[in-house]
Amino acid sequence: MEKEWKICTPHQDKVQELASQLNIHPLIIQVLFNRGIEEKDSIHKFLYPSLKDLHSPFHMKDMDKAVDRVIKAILNREGIVIYGDYDADGVTSTALLLDFLQGLGGNVSYYIPNRLEEGYGLNRKALDQIARSGTRLVITVDCGITNIQEIEYARGLGMDTIITDHHETPVDLPPALAILNPKQPGCTFPFKELAGVGVVFNLIIALRARLREMGFWKDIPVPNLKNYLDIVALGTIADMVPLVDENRIFVKIGLTLLTKGSRPGIAALKNVSGLEMKEIEASDVGFKLAPRINAGGRIGVANDGVELLIAKDRDTARPFAERLNQNNHQRQRMEEQILSDVLRHIDMDSSLLQRKSLVLASSKWHPGVIGIVASRLVEQYLRPVILISLIEGIGKGSCRSIKEFNLYEGLKSCRHLLEGFGGHKYAAGMTLLEGNITEFYRFFEATVRESLPDRELYPKMEIDSMVNLDDLTETFTEHLCLLPPFGIANPEPIFCTSGLNITDIQVVGEKHLKFKAFQGTTPFEVIGFNMGHYYSSLNSSIQIAFVPQVNMWQEKRSLRLKLKDIKIN
Repeated sequence: MEKEWKICTPHQDKVQELASQLNIHPLIIQVLFNRGIEEKDSIHKFLYPSLKDLHSPFHMKDMDKAVDRVIKAILNREGIVIYGDYDADGVTSTALLLDFLQGLGGNVSYYIPNRLEEGYGLNRKALDQIARSGTRLVITVDCGITNIQEIEYARGLGMDTIITDHHETPVDLPPALAILNPKQPGCTFPFKELAGVGVVFNLIIALRARLREMGFWKDIPVPNLKNYLDIVALGTIADMVPLVDENRIFVKIGLTLLTKGSRPGIAALKNVSGLEMKEIEASDVGFKLAPRINAGGRIGVANDGVELLIAKDRDTARPFAERLNQNNHQRQRMEEQILSDVLRHIDMDSSLLQRKSLVLASSKWHPGVIGIVASRLVEQYLRPVILISLIEGIGKGSCRSIKEFNLYEGLKSCRHLLEGFGGHKYAAGMTLLEGNITEFYRFFEATVRESLPDRELYPKMEIDSMVNLDDLTETFTEHLCLLPPFGIANPEPIFCTSGLNITDIQVVGEKHLKFKAFQGTTPFEVIGFNMGHYYSSLNSSIQIAFVPQVNMWQEKRSLRLKLKDIKIN
């Protein structure tokens, strides 16, 4: 299906004014305007992320209460348990807080539930076990905001609870001692889109500030929290939160630390991922490092990820990295099997694609893998997708959505048919009885139809600007390097152009298109992956949409244009 190109509205006068004031190429300013970043100060902060631009963690509701309780537990050597989640955000959150509190001399351990046996969030059996160990304080990370009954139960067992979470908040909040979640009502923390690990990092900043005031480190160096940003970046990218504001600061600095790989667990993870000698980009984290951390919680043991990240030497870290790598290979095989099964369902029942959502269930599908498959189906079919794994009459669903449909609100409208649900606008999880699936699909499909006009299901591509290739100067190339890390809310810029002179057309690797294009004097190398079928159609009247990518060779920058689409006129 041909993609609809949506070219963003140019803001020439304002862009030129800011480009002159900031000494930044106008095309870069236009890209930032398209991302909603339009003021001089916000543009400067975006292009030059700095730790000094982090918000005060004490703006977060309940931060004072949380800090006071954690410090009391540290000083009194009370038993503390960090209760995590089994995904990469939960694993990095657990490792981060565990390492920091152990460094304070805390009597601290952690607990991550088994995805298959216990499911997401707090459960009573786990709390019983934790209470029997003498624990007085439970700190949840990346979970807990929907666990009203379980938090009440923990209180009855004589344990205080601090919730650190970033998921959408229910109407009624759990009766915890403190709740750290920027999305909760009454929270004045300016940035609402932190990952779970970002919330934990803010707690650590606040703890260090308070302990420093108390003279806790008067005879030893105060810990440098910047050294934790490799872990924070890993969890932030993995959870696919917007890479703006604090998330951008964490990831920009964290990628540098990931490249250095001085943490033994990170070094071991890079080794099994084939990234030892590479400068780490956000895409390397998203496609190579994070999936291996996630694989432990999906089909193995999430604790392997925590133990990897807190390992003090490479010999200790290596077996955890190797086990996670093996889990990831197994996950990939399962993923392909489930995807093949789903596509066969769709081939056998063409009416499925007449609907605006896809909801499918099977007892053969592993609940730890269906979320990845759902994401791939959203990309392919451009509609919300829910895949449900059935186990003994209970369905565990992984839900993914397009940006035009708020998944969390959609599930909320069907909550009378669900045993539980939680998540975000684009990704969520849910539990329901097998007998309710048909009725749920009917309700959910009606909700989606009400929200999405037909045109929303057509493939669209947002173009940042029409350009002449001669606009892509050395200055542009230099300033383009200020835009990464790319990710959610900050995608790679896409430009379009026409009226090209094309030479040296070839098909490489059997299916990839390669040619040179110019409009003035400077030729640009153009590569189109899986676009070899356009070989015989190229002429001077084509339009191309492309991402400009910077190549470094012998310390010299050059641009290559990666094709996103071609229109044949």
